[in-house]
Formats: sequence, structure tokens, C-alpha cells
Amino acid sequence: MIRKRILSGLLAAIVLISLTPAALAATPTVDDAAQALAALDIMVGDQDGNLNLDKTVTRAEFTKLAVAASPMRESVGDTVSVKPYPDVPQNHWAAPSVKAAVDLGLVQGDLRGNFNPGRSITLAEGVTIVLRLLGYEDSEFTGMWPSGQMAQYRALDLDRGVTCGTNDPMKRQDALFLFYNLLLTKNKSGQYYLNVLEPTLNLVNTAGELDQVALVNSAMEGPIIVSKGWQSQVPFPLSHAKVYRGGSLSTLEAVQEQDVIYWSKSMHSIWAYSRKVTGTFEQISPSASNPTSVTVAGKTYAIETTTAAFALSDLGTYKVGDSITLLLGRNEGVAAVAEPGESPALIYGVVAKVADMPYDDGAGGAYNAQTVTIFATDGNTYNYPYDDKYIQEGNVVRVEMNDGAVKLRGLSSTKISGRVNAAGTTLGAYTLAEDIEIIDIYESCTPLRVYPSRLAGVNLSKEMIRFYALNSHGEISHLILNNVTGDLHQYGVITGVTEFSGGLTTMSTYVYDINGQPGVSSSETTVYNLKAGPCQVKMEGPETVERLYNLNELKVESILDNRVLTKEDRKYTIADNVVVYLQNRDQTYTLSSLARVLEGDYTLTAWYDKPENEGGRVRVIIAR
Repeated sequence: MIRKRILSGLLAAIVLISLTPAALAATPTVDDAAQALAALDIMVGDQDGNLNLDKTVTRAEFTKLAVAASPMRESVGDTVSVKPYPDVPQNHWAAPSVKAAVDLGLVQGDLRGNFNPGRSITLAEGVTIVLRLLGYEDSEFTGMWPSGQMAQYRALDLDRGVTCGTNDPMKRQDALFLFYNLLLTKNKSGQYYLNVLEPTLNLVNTAGELDQVALVNSAMEGPIIVSKGWQSQVPFPLSHAKVYRGGSLSTLEAVQEQDVIYWSKSMHSIWAYSRKVTGTFEQISPSASNPTSVTVAGKTYAIETTTAAFALSDLGTYKVGDSITLLLGRNEGVAAVAEPGESPALIYGVVAKVADMPYDDGAGGAYNAQTVTIFATDGNTYNYPYDDKYIQEGNVVRVEMNDGAVKLRGLSSTKISGRVNAAGTTLGAYTLAEDIEIIDIYESCTPLRVYPSRLAGVNLSKEMIRFYALNSHGEISHLILNNVTGDLHQYGVITGVTEFSGGLTTMSTYVYDINGQPGVSSSETTVYNLKAGPCQVKMEGPETVERLYNLNELKVESILDNRVLTKEDRKYTIADNVVVYLQNRDQTYTLSSLARVLEGDYTLTAWYDKPENEGGRVRVIIAR
């Protein structure tokens, strides 16, 4: 092992941040700023959603933005009874905003009493208005205007992302950043401006960070269920709308029947979710007359809409014991119950357990039934009462609904092979669906949910794929892998080896440490020819060791971000849950962390389970 300089992009970033003045905040991105202002209905695009950020901003346009970002924004009407300025008549499109801005003390006319609505606004004028929104009075700034205002603008970090000069005309992108910065700036009273604007949401934390998810959630409306003519229920044209499906940017063509849709008119966006659950209607809570949650296939879901609540109540169509399909929304709440005859959920998975379980009979009593527990490709576990002696633990099955009843069908292995591309979007000649569901399985271990990015660059042989299914577009929608990633196993170090084979006696004992927990694995019949050092531990269930394997050594030249670089300039990705040990002078091991050993003066070796193109990762790092 050769001692080398250890590089870490992560640590470099930490050091940089620690040396940066607290007041120097990161420059926001255009996308983040645009999303936030659109969600708040402050700055929205044209009918096609375009923000036209390279165009200059007029005084009338900026005033409308300022009023939309003011506490008075909800009270501005479409008309005014008097003209606010001689050159802003009552029928001017900006008259209501200009009148509201006058009432708020945000704007003033020129020496002749005119507003000049069509003139480009300068940065100094825009900054003055924004400071007034923050509660600052013009009289607080000494010297000739706008020197005091511009000094305060810079002191408050309102200049992040703004590129125009003091007396330059502002472009829409400058206005975008100025108003975004306003939201995350404390007003004169010491409160973050956005929290004053939206007092019930608390969107900015004490560190000045915006909760972008909560902000977008607050802008969403819906849900509606995709069926014939559904687009007419969305209050804006969808031809140029941004479409997200399953959390990823998608297309309108990808939206399918029974998808659950949310929308934001100000953001010119829709979000589609496709998750369904088919199973036995087991329980309604707290009561059938006032339902707020429902249990189907052993899992409980909150009821999101009044339509779903009615369908599942004692006034609706469905009763405990029925086989139903739930359509789940953004937060896994029940948005609707699929009508009989509509496509049920396609659930593929592995049988984890077969055992008797109790059920509510819907009349105040209970009964027991043989139940199949399935770990599905969506990462969830479902229970299905099902009496079939041919369904056993480890079987790959599909859940379907026939004649109103849930059926389980055992599936044979399907053969496919190929390389997953670097983007994680194709497997050989097949495209991976945007909402593909993947699990990796091994013996009786709990299966692991896998995402396409984890498989990027991996060559999958036929033996590595237990099952796959295609959707109506010919894309792979479900994939069950056979011990591909190695992430199901545990990793550590073998600290002691005893092996003997002679005469009629064969035995072995291995002492090991896994994440700081000691253990012993013994055999009275087999010697595995293991050496002390980093190892992989394969389990039979959660507590029983199947056997141990030695890992493969890498000579570390450097570590950059999450990659080990070797002297031969080869790169190996470090596992997310890499185990790091300090090896002491007495050859004992102390559990450590990657961040800690990268900060010290250590000689490092890395150990991997198998090549990356077979799904391998660096599993253990030893620091000496």
C-alpha cells in the first residue's frame, strides 16, 4: 500500500463553505426562482409558459409584480373607479395594480405627476420599491438617492443573480431574481418576507432556506382522474404545459387513463401519478359513516378526496370484504376508487410469507384466513387472503382481479439480457419505462427496491433477471433481479479464522465484525478457505448467516467524491453504505466514517465485491 494524497470534492465543498461569510448566500438558479415566483403567482409566463427573461421590464409591469408580491395581492380587483395617474386611465391594463401600489406607498409619479407606465424601469427604481415592501422608509436612507438604497440592497443580498447596473433598465430575469431574493430576505421587523406573505405555511426556515416542496404543494389544485375529456377540467391549455409523471419530467402523451392529476395554472404545469393498489377492502376508519382512512391488502391509506370518502363510506358502493382498486395521489392518499371493470393495479412481486392472519368480517366479528404476503416491485408489502397450496415463499407472482375477486398467478422466469446504458434508460434493445418498478432479490432476504440509475452500465445476463414485464408501449415496466446489486448483503471484516481438515474431521470457525457488531460463523462439515480481512456476509433471513466471502482489494491512489481512483487510473464507485474501519497497530478494527478518514493522514485500501459492470461497488475501506 502506498500513501497518497486523498482528494474529496465533498470535503472541499465543506471547507469552502466554512470559509465563506455567512452573509454570502448561494446564487439561485433561474429554474428555482421561476418555479417559486410562479407558484406564488407573482411572475408567470405567457400563454405558452414562456417567461421572456431577456426582455426589459416597464414600470407598469414591475408595479404589477410588486403588488402581486405584496400583502394586498388578494384584494386587487380587475377595475378601478378612478384613474391613479393622468397617464394611467381607468381602462389601462395595469390601472388596478398601479392604484394598489399607490395605496401601499410603493410608487410615486414624476415631477409632472405622471407615472410613465410604458417606460423601462431602472434597477434603482425597482430596488426602491422592493425596500418599501420590506418596510423601509425613504427617509431612513441618507445621501442622494439612490446611493443609500443601493447600499442596503447589497447588504441584504438582494443582488444575488441580478446583473444590471444601478441606472440600467431591468430585464425580466433581473426582476425574477430580485423578487425571489425578496422572498428569502428578512423585513425591517426581522421576519422572512415569504413567511409574512404566507403566514400559515412557514415556508422559510430559521436558516433562510426555502421549502420548495411545500411551496409547490401549496400551488397545486386537484386531483382529477384521467378519463375521456379530462383535459377540459384543467383551467388552462395543456399544449405547452410542463408535464411531470411519477415525479419526473414527462410528456402529455405519457399520461394514461386512471392517472391522478394535479395542476397549477400559475406554474403552467400538471403532475400525474399512476400508482394503484388492488386488494381486499379490509377496514375503514374511524367509522363507515366518517371515513378518513382505508385498509386494503394489509396497508392503510389516508383518504384524500370527498369522492373517495363517499365511495368507501356506508353510503357508497363498496363494503368490507370487496375486492377493490384504489387510485393513489401525490401523497399516497386515496384519490378515487376505480369503477368495476376498469383496469386494476398490476402488482408483481415475490412471496415473502404464507401464514394465517385475522380479518374483519364487516359485521363486528373476525375470522382467520391463509394470507400470502407479497413484497412488490413498488417497494411495498401487501397481504392477500388466498388459499392455494401451490403458492409458496419465494415464488414470483402477479396479482390480478378476475370476476371481482383477487387472484394470484405464479410466474415463470422470463429470459432477457443486455447492458443498461449510462443514463439508466435502456436495457439492451428495450426502453425502461419512466415509472419502472425494480426489485433485487436473494434467497429469503427481504427484497430491495432498486432505481434505474443504480444499474447504469451493468451487463445483465439471463441468470441475473428473474422476471420482466412490458407495458402497452413495449417498455419494461417491471423488473425482478436475482442478486445483481449486492446491496442486500452485509459487509465488514473477518477478524479470526480457524480451519481444520484432516482424517474424519472437517471444521471451520470465522469471527467477524459487521458495522461494529461482532459475530461468529461456524461449520462442522465445510472449510471455505477464507482469510482475515474485509468480507461479504450473505444471510438466510434477518439473523442466520449463510456464509462469508472475502472481498477484492484495490490500491487507492485517491478518492474523489464517491469514486475510488487506483494507480492504474481505474475508477470504482463507493457504495452508499460503505463500511469504514480504522485498523489499529494491534490489528484490531474500530468502526469509523469516510469523512473522518479523509480528513486524517491515513493509508487507505478499498475492497469491492465484484466488477462494476456486474453491479459491484466498493464495500469496505480500511484506514491505517
